[in-house]
Amino acid sequence: MKTTGWIIYNGNLPGNKFLDYAEMLQAAANKLQSNAHLFKNNELMSVLSTSTLDLLSIDKKPDYVVFTDKDIYLARQLEYLNIPVFNSAHAIATSDDKIATYQELARKKLPIPKTIIAPKIFIEGSFPDFLIDQTIKELGLPLVIKEAFGSFGEQVYLVHTREELVEIIQTIGNKPFVFQEFISTSYGVDIRLQVVGNEVVAGMQRKSLDDFRANITAGGTMQPYEATQEEKKIAIEATKAIGANFAGVDLLFGKDGPLICEVNSNAHIRNLLDCTKINAADFIMSFIMKQLSA
Repeated sequence: MKTTGWIIYNGNLPGNKFLDYAEMLQAAANKLQSNAHLFKNNELMSVLSTSTLDLLSIDKKPDYVVFTDKDIYLARQLEYLNIPVFNSAHAIATSDDKIATYQELARKKLPIPKTIIAPKIFIEGSFPDFLIDQTIKELGLPLVIKEAFGSFGEQVYLVHTREELVEIIQTIGNKPFVFQEFISTSYGVDIRLQVVGNEVVAGMQRKSLDDFRANITAGGTMQPYEATQEEKKIAIEATKAIGANFAGVDLLFGKDGPLICEVNSNAHIRNLLDCTKINAADFIMSFIMKQLSA
Protein backbone atom coordinates (compact mmCIF):
# COMPACT_ATOMS: atom_id res chain seq x y z
CA MET A 1 0.00 0.00 0.00
CA LYS A 2 1.47 3.33 -1.11
CA THR A 3 1.15 5.84 1.72
CA THR A 4 1.82 9.50 2.31
CA GLY A 5 2.94 10.70 5.70
CA TRP A 6 3.96 13.80 7.59
CA ILE A 7 6.92 13.96 9.96
CA ILE A 8 6.28 16.90 12.28
CA TYR A 9 9.08 18.48 14.30
CA ASN A 10 9.51 21.69 16.31
CA GLY A 11 10.15 24.73 14.15
CA ASN A 12 11.16 27.12 16.96
CA LEU A 13 13.88 25.36 18.92
CA PRO A 14 17.51 26.12 18.01
CA GLY A 15 19.95 23.48 16.78
CA ASN A 16 19.65 20.69 14.25
CA LYS A 17 18.90 17.68 16.50
CA PHE A 18 15.12 18.01 16.06
CA LEU A 19 15.39 18.24 12.27
CA ASP A 20 17.92 15.40 12.29
CA TYR A 21 15.49 13.05 14.05
CA ALA A 22 12.73 13.98 11.60
CA GLU A 23 15.04 13.41 8.62
CA MET A 24 16.04 9.98 9.96
CA LEU A 25 12.38 9.00 10.11
CA GLN A 26 11.73 10.45 6.66
CA ALA A 27 14.59 8.44 5.14
CA ALA A 28 13.31 5.26 6.83
CA ALA A 29 9.78 5.91 5.51
CA ASN A 30 11.04 6.51 1.99
CA LYS A 31 12.91 3.19 2.07
CA LEU A 32 9.54 1.55 2.68
CA GLN A 33 8.04 3.32 -0.36
CA SER A 34 6.10 5.76 1.82
CA ASN A 35 6.17 9.36 0.64
CA ALA A 36 7.00 11.24 3.86
CA HIS A 37 7.06 15.05 4.04
CA LEU A 38 8.66 17.16 6.76
CA PHE A 39 6.61 19.85 8.46
CA LYS A 40 7.53 22.26 11.23
CA ASN A 41 4.80 22.51 13.83
CA ASN A 42 4.63 26.26 13.23
CA GLU A 43 3.78 25.65 9.57
CA LEU A 44 0.45 24.07 10.55
CA MET A 45 -2.31 26.15 12.07
CA SER A 46 -5.41 24.62 13.60
CA VAL A 47 -8.73 26.37 13.04
CA LEU A 48 -11.87 25.91 15.15
CA SER A 49 -15.41 27.23 14.95
CA THR A 50 -18.93 25.96 15.53
CA SER A 51 -18.88 24.23 12.14
CA THR A 52 -15.12 23.89 11.53
CA LEU A 53 -12.35 21.72 12.89
CA ASP A 54 -9.49 21.72 10.40
CA LEU A 55 -6.03 22.90 9.39
CA LEU A 56 -5.56 26.23 7.62
CA SER A 57 -4.42 26.16 3.97
CA ILE A 58 -4.09 22.35 3.87
CA ASP A 59 -6.23 20.55 1.32
CA LYS A 60 -4.88 17.01 1.24
CA LYS A 61 -4.37 15.22 4.55
CA PRO A 62 -1.74 12.49 5.02
CA ASP A 63 -2.37 8.81 5.70
CA TYR A 64 -0.39 9.09 8.93
CA VAL A 65 1.68 11.47 11.04
CA VAL A 66 4.85 10.79 13.01
CA PHE A 67 4.78 13.49 15.67
CA THR A 68 8.25 14.21 17.08
CA ASP A 69 7.22 17.44 18.83
CA LYS A 70 5.42 18.29 22.08
CA ASP A 71 2.78 20.53 20.50
CA ILE A 72 -0.02 18.51 22.07
CA TYR A 73 -2.82 20.71 20.73
CA LEU A 74 -1.68 20.20 17.14
CA ALA A 75 -1.28 16.45 17.66
CA ARG A 76 -4.80 16.26 19.10
CA GLN A 77 -6.21 18.33 16.22
CA LEU A 78 -4.73 15.84 13.75
CA GLU A 79 -6.32 12.98 15.67
CA TYR A 80 -9.68 14.77 15.60
CA LEU A 81 -9.28 14.80 11.80
CA ASN A 82 -9.05 10.98 11.94
CA ILE A 83 -5.37 10.90 10.99
CA PRO A 84 -3.37 8.16 12.75
CA VAL A 85 -0.74 9.91 14.87
CA PHE A 86 2.37 8.12 16.21
CA ASN A 87 2.86 8.58 19.12
CA SER A 88 -0.59 9.70 20.21
CA ALA A 89 -1.23 13.09 21.77
CA HIS A 90 -2.04 11.32 25.05
CA ALA A 91 1.25 9.40 25.05
CA ILE A 92 3.29 12.51 24.27
CA ALA A 93 1.51 14.57 26.93
CA THR A 94 2.00 11.87 29.56
CA SER A 95 5.66 11.41 28.66
CA ASP A 96 6.29 15.16 28.73
CA ASP A 97 4.95 15.39 32.29
CA LYS A 98 7.15 13.43 34.72
CA ILE A 99 4.44 13.49 37.38
CA ALA A 100 1.86 11.98 35.02
CA THR A 101 4.45 9.42 33.88
CA TYR A 102 5.28 8.27 37.42
CA GLN A 103 1.59 8.04 38.28
CA GLU A 104 0.95 5.75 35.29
CA LEU A 105 4.00 3.62 36.09
CA ALA A 106 2.98 3.29 39.75
CA ARG A 107 -0.58 2.47 38.71
CA LYS A 108 0.81 -0.45 36.68
CA LYS A 109 3.00 -1.47 39.65
CA LEU A 110 6.21 -0.96 37.66
CA PRO A 111 9.50 -0.34 39.53
CA ILE A 112 10.28 3.34 40.12
CA PRO A 113 12.25 5.25 42.76
CA LYS A 114 10.09 6.28 45.72
CA THR A 115 8.51 9.57 44.68
CA ILE A 116 6.58 12.32 46.47
CA ILE A 117 4.52 14.75 44.40
CA ALA A 118 4.88 18.31 45.64
CA PRO A 119 1.51 20.00 46.19
CA LYS A 120 0.51 22.58 43.60
CA ILE A 121 1.77 26.01 44.67
CA PHE A 122 0.12 29.13 43.24
CA ILE A 123 1.92 31.70 45.38
CA GLU A 124 5.71 31.45 45.51
CA GLY A 125 7.24 31.09 48.95
CA SER A 126 4.21 29.34 50.44
CA PHE A 127 5.66 25.82 50.70
CA PRO A 128 5.04 24.67 54.29
CA ASP A 129 8.03 23.80 56.50
CA PHE A 130 6.37 20.66 57.86
CA LEU A 131 6.15 19.23 54.31
CA ILE A 132 9.87 19.77 53.84
CA ASP A 133 10.62 17.94 57.08
CA GLN A 134 8.16 15.17 56.18
CA THR A 135 9.81 14.73 52.79
CA ILE A 136 13.30 14.47 54.29
CA LYS A 137 12.04 11.97 56.86
CA GLU A 138 10.46 9.85 54.12
CA LEU A 139 13.22 9.96 51.49
CA GLY A 140 16.35 10.88 53.43
CA LEU A 141 19.22 13.00 52.13
CA PRO A 142 20.55 13.35 49.56
CA LEU A 143 17.39 13.34 47.47
CA VAL A 144 16.49 14.35 43.95
CA ILE A 145 14.11 17.11 42.88
CA LYS A 146 12.66 16.89 39.36
CA GLU A 147 10.55 19.51 37.71
CA ALA A 148 7.60 17.96 35.90
CA PHE A 149 8.69 19.46 32.58
CA GLY A 150 12.25 19.35 31.30
CA SER A 151 14.48 17.49 28.83
CA PHE A 152 18.06 16.28 28.45
CA GLY A 153 18.57 15.91 32.20
CA GLU A 154 17.86 19.58 32.85
CA GLN A 155 15.53 20.75 35.65
CA VAL A 156 16.82 17.84 37.78
CA TYR A 157 18.64 18.62 41.04
CA LEU A 158 20.59 16.54 43.56
CA VAL A 159 19.98 17.99 47.03
CA HIS A 160 22.29 17.27 50.00
CA THR A 161 20.97 19.52 52.79
CA ARG A 162 17.71 20.97 54.08
CA GLU A 163 18.94 24.48 53.27
CA GLU A 164 19.69 23.47 49.70
CA LEU A 165 16.26 21.86 49.46
CA VAL A 166 14.53 25.07 50.54
CA GLU A 167 16.63 27.12 48.10
CA ILE A 168 15.74 24.94 45.10
CA ILE A 169 12.04 24.92 46.00
CA GLN A 170 12.14 28.73 46.06
CA THR A 171 13.94 28.75 42.69
CA ILE A 172 11.37 26.43 41.11
CA GLY A 173 8.57 28.67 42.36
CA ASN A 174 5.07 27.61 41.31
CA LYS A 175 6.14 25.08 38.67
CA PRO A 176 5.10 21.46 39.36
CA PHE A 177 7.78 19.09 40.64
CA VAL A 178 8.48 15.91 42.57
CA PHE A 179 10.83 14.81 45.33
CA GLN A 180 12.46 11.48 44.59
CA GLU A 181 14.62 8.92 46.35
CA PHE A 182 18.27 9.18 45.28
CA ILE A 183 19.50 5.90 43.79
CA SER A 184 23.15 5.96 44.86
CA THR A 185 23.87 2.62 43.16
CA SER A 186 23.23 4.32 39.81
CA TYR A 187 25.21 7.53 40.40
CA GLY A 188 26.33 8.82 37.00
CA VAL A 189 25.22 5.71 35.10
CA ASP A 190 21.99 4.51 33.47
CA ILE A 191 20.81 2.59 30.43
CA ARG A 192 18.68 3.78 27.52
CA LEU A 193 16.56 1.10 25.85
CA GLN A 194 14.72 1.90 22.64
CA VAL A 195 11.36 0.17 22.54
CA VAL A 196 9.31 -0.26 19.37
CA GLY A 197 6.05 -2.17 19.77
CA ASN A 198 6.76 -5.31 21.78
CA GLU A 199 10.51 -5.27 21.20
CA VAL A 200 13.63 -3.59 22.56
CA VAL A 201 15.52 -2.85 19.35
CA ALA A 202 18.70 -1.30 20.80
CA GLY A 203 20.31 -0.34 24.08
CA MET A 204 23.20 1.71 25.36
CA GLN A 205 24.77 2.40 28.73
CA ARG A 206 25.53 6.02 29.56
CA LYS A 207 28.13 7.15 32.08
CA SER A 208 29.27 10.42 33.58
CA LEU A 209 32.42 10.79 35.66
CA ASP A 210 31.46 14.08 37.31
CA ASP A 211 27.64 14.27 37.37
CA PHE A 212 24.89 12.17 38.95
CA ARG A 213 23.05 12.42 35.63
CA ALA A 214 24.32 10.27 32.76
CA ASN A 215 22.79 12.22 29.85
CA ILE A 216 25.03 12.50 26.79
CA THR A 217 24.04 16.16 26.38
CA ALA A 218 25.37 16.74 29.92
CA GLY A 219 28.77 15.30 28.98
CA GLY A 220 28.21 11.58 29.49
CA THR A 221 29.79 8.81 27.43
CA MET A 222 28.02 5.84 25.86
CA GLN A 223 28.62 2.24 24.94
CA PRO A 224 26.40 -0.53 23.52
CA TYR A 225 24.41 -2.45 26.12
CA GLU A 226 22.73 -5.84 25.92
CA ALA A 227 19.72 -5.66 28.21
CA THR A 228 18.61 -8.54 30.37
CA GLN A 229 15.19 -10.11 29.85
CA GLU A 230 13.98 -8.37 33.01
CA GLU A 231 15.17 -4.97 31.78
CA LYS A 232 13.56 -5.52 28.38
CA LYS A 233 10.25 -6.54 29.97
CA ILE A 234 10.21 -3.48 32.21
CA ALA A 235 11.04 -1.13 29.31
CA ILE A 236 8.27 -2.56 27.11
CA GLU A 237 5.72 -2.39 29.94
CA ALA A 238 6.75 1.20 30.74
CA THR A 239 6.20 2.20 27.11
CA LYS A 240 2.75 0.63 27.13
CA ALA A 241 1.93 2.24 30.49
CA ILE A 242 2.06 5.72 28.98
CA GLY A 243 0.21 4.59 25.84
CA ALA A 244 3.18 4.91 23.48
CA ASN A 245 3.98 2.77 20.44
CA PHE A 246 7.70 3.49 20.77
CA ALA A 247 9.86 5.21 23.36
CA GLY A 248 13.30 5.58 24.82
CA VAL A 249 13.19 4.16 28.35
CA ASP A 250 15.89 5.11 30.85
CA LEU A 251 16.58 2.59 33.60
CA LEU A 252 18.60 3.04 36.78
CA PHE A 253 20.59 0.33 38.54
CA GLY A 254 18.72 -0.11 41.81
CA LYS A 255 20.16 -2.25 44.60
CA ASP A 256 17.30 -4.75 44.14
CA GLY A 257 16.96 -4.50 40.37
CA PRO A 258 16.24 -2.01 37.57
CA LEU A 259 14.17 1.11 38.23
CA ILE A 260 12.47 3.29 35.63
CA CYS A 261 13.90 6.80 35.55
CA GLU A 262 12.11 8.21 32.51
CA VAL A 263 10.00 7.25 29.49
CA ASN A 264 10.59 9.50 26.48
CA SER A 265 8.02 9.21 23.70
CA ASN A 266 10.14 11.43 21.44
CA ALA A 267 13.59 10.05 22.25
CA HIS A 268 16.22 11.24 19.79
CA ILE A 269 17.96 8.29 18.18
CA ARG A 270 21.15 9.74 16.64
CA ASN A 271 23.32 8.91 19.68
CA LEU A 272 21.84 5.42 19.75
CA LEU A 273 22.78 4.93 16.09
CA ASP A 274 26.30 6.27 16.64
CA CYS A 275 26.74 3.99 19.64
CA THR A 276 25.11 0.75 18.49
CA LYS A 277 25.00 1.11 14.67
CA ILE A 278 21.29 0.29 14.93
CA ASN A 279 18.92 2.74 13.26
CA ALA A 280 15.77 2.79 15.38
CA ALA A 281 14.02 4.86 12.69
CA ASP A 282 13.83 1.76 10.48
CA PHE A 283 12.07 -0.18 13.23
CA ILE A 284 9.72 2.72 14.01
CA MET A 285 8.62 3.18 10.41
CA SER A 286 8.25 -0.56 9.83
CA PHE A 287 6.02 -0.71 12.90
CA ILE A 288 3.89 2.18 11.65
CA MET A 289 3.47 0.64 8.18
CA LYS A 290 2.33 -2.63 9.76
CA GLN A 291 -0.17 -0.75 11.95
CA LEU A 292 -1.60 1.04 8.91
CA SER A 293 -2.04 -2.19 6.95
CA ALA A 294 -3.54 -4.16 9.85
